[in-house]
Amino acid sequence: MTRNLLKNPYGEEQLEFWDLTENGGSQWKVEDMPGDCGHDFCIDGVSKYFVTSFELCLKRQVINLIEEGYTPEQLDAQPVVAVEDWYCGRTDCGCTYQMAVCLLDENHEVIQEFKPEQVTLDPDTDDCSWKQVSHKFSEYGSGLRYISFEHGGQDSKFWDGWFGVRVTGSSVTVDV
Repeated sequence: MTRNLLKNPYGEEQLEFWDLTENGGSQWKVEDMPGDCGHDFCIDGVSKYFVTSFELCLKRQVINLIEEGYTPEQLDAQPVVAVEDWYCGRTDCGCTYQMAVCLLDENHEVIQEFKPEQVTLDPDTDDCSWKQVSHKFSEYGSGLRYISFEHGGQDSKFWDGWFGVRVTGSSVTVDV
């Protein structure tokens, strides 16, 4: 059952399945790879990405693991939960990127969280090419029933339009 539990991770269905928790500026948008002042993606077949604007844009999916076919017994055995995401900036405008992934119990209380420091990409000092962030949860105790995956950011120059961080290829897997 090791499969990506996130729906529409590449934007092929525009913003379908994503809860837009912050939708500032010119709002979230889906663009074709590589986009203006962009970089080609490092995995063949990926043709779209999500892009943020000049105010904070965050999007989230909450995965119900029981509805996805996992049993409480499987989940209480603390299977490894792997998450990954890909992000990049434009070559003409800086941006910020952030993510937070939470393992949740049946009451949506946090069991464990992965929330790396916010990343700032500056085209003057960084090539702003696609970068991967990944994490594996293990030994987190029993009670896992949901996983919340949220990511996004914004541009750092407050330019009108879609000059913020670009994200694609998000993944959440449970190894049972």
